[in-house]
Amino acid sequence: MDFQTTKSYPCGYLPGQLARSRIAITNNTPDTDAYAQLIQQGYRRSGNFIYRPDCELCHACIPVRIPVEQFHPNRIQCRIWKRHQHLQATRHPLHFDPAHFDLYQRYQKSRHPGGSMDLDDQNGHEQYRNFLLQSTVDSFLVTFHEDQQLRMVSIIDQLPDGLSSVYTFFDPDVTGTSYGTFNILWQIAQCHHDWLPYLYLGYWIKNSRKMRYKANFQPLQLLVDNQWQCRETCTTI
Repeated sequence: MDFQTTKSYPCGYLPGQLARSRIAITNNTPDTDAYAQLIQQGYRRSGNFIYRPDCELCHACIPVRIPVEQFHPNRIQCRIWKRHQHLQATRHPLHFDPAHFDLYQRYQKSRHPGGSMDLDDQNGHEQYRNFLLQSTVDSFLVTFHEDQQLRMVSIIDQLPDGLSSVYTFFDPDVTGTSYGTFNILWQIAQCHHDWLPYLYLGYWIKNSRKMRYKANFQPLQLLVDNQWQCRETCTTI
């Protein structure tokens, strides 16, 4: 496997910062075991694109995971979990569904107006497919319905030692639901059910409002200096 470093580009999380990524170039189609090894080195997947941050002057993007056996929800998380027990979760293979795409578009326009994912033409269809529906690892899609109304969709990777949360989008017109928090709790519960020790949440950025929510799930392990360390005891961040 070869690796390449991209040119610098504007950071999507910290205004005024430049970002750079290190890309895993595979000669053969990578399998789940190979990708699991890359995750242990801080890589993530976006479609068939496998990368990790490799910025020259910034190290704010920190890979994080939840050790599910040690996780204990706080009171707010317990209330959110109970509130949404009526949602019907169904697992599917990755596939395109117009209802999913419509929900995705509404979510993007509400949460990230004017962003690169906020497209409503043929390019939007193509970007959605490339971003969420292409995978060379063991991936699946979960829908959440309330009284036959689609409320939320999640893309998840199945790894030998856990689940990796790729992306979740939900109904932006239903306010005060904390769907995002419920979704992470649901994935933790799935890890418990399948005897999987970890839920991988991608990158945590301390000073990014978009990423700050991940620190609400404790204990949280950080990949720092090539070792998984508990956030509460890590002294280098």
